Amino acid sequence: MRILGIDLGSRTIKWVYFEGENLKDFGVIESGYNPLDKVRPFFEKIRPEKTVATGYGRHLAKEALKAEVVTEIKAHATGIYYLNPEIRTIIDIGGQDSKVIKIDEKGRVLNFLMNEKCAAGTGRFLEIMALGLGITLEDLSQAPLLKNPKIKIGSMCTVFAESEVISLKHKGVSLEEIIMAIHESIAERIMVMLERLGVEEKVAFTGGVAKNKALKALLESKLKLSIFSPDYPEITGALGAALLALKGI
Repeated sequence: MRILGIDLGSRTIKWVYFEGENLKDFGVIESGYNPLDKVRPFFEKIRPEKTVATGYGRHLAKEALKAEVVTEIKAHATGIYYLNPEIRTIIDIGGQDSKVIKIDEKGRVLNFLMNEKCAAGTGRFLEIMALGLGITLEDLSQAPLLKNPKIKIGSMCTVFAESEVISLKHKGVSLEEIIMAIHESIAERIMVMLERLGVEEKVAFTGGVAKNKALKALLESKLKLSIFSPDYPEITGALGAALLALKGI
């Protein structure tokens, strides 16, 4: 059976294709103005017999592609459990939201928290900060972490945080200090969520922002433990959707 899992996110579309229980292909593309226009070419090429969608745009897929839908929380829990069944706590940071999820020994969701009120601490936040500094996201991710940062970014709003960053730059604060402050502001938000949820080892980091090595290292330092991150952390939700389709949700 041809199975397609799709995660229609705010910034990107992720998809995972199975033939029977064999993973055959996966990909990531920009969502664009009309995500369905981006989905249809590979959907028509694969012609899946069953499709399960998750993410912001999952209900679009339900109507247009006759897909079943699952929540992002369930999809990410299923995807990460498949990749590493020892995981009990998931940190997921995507384009426009961040969430922490606690799962049990069978991969079932026990509890979760989401921050979806604004883009602070998300992929979009990092894009805007990099743009304000005139550097790439890769530069931002590769920056060294400073042991005793002297500055903080106080604003919870992306727009105001960008103004803070530009102001710090014009005051002559070093690029390394500003980048550290950016990562520290994100890590602190995640730590607050984790403290409310209650961290249980082992911990995974998923979503596109999990490719940010500096943030991963900073979270590991704060949690005092090693964090597991898949080779392709952005496709975890789509993988979970496909696996749920295989299970016959």
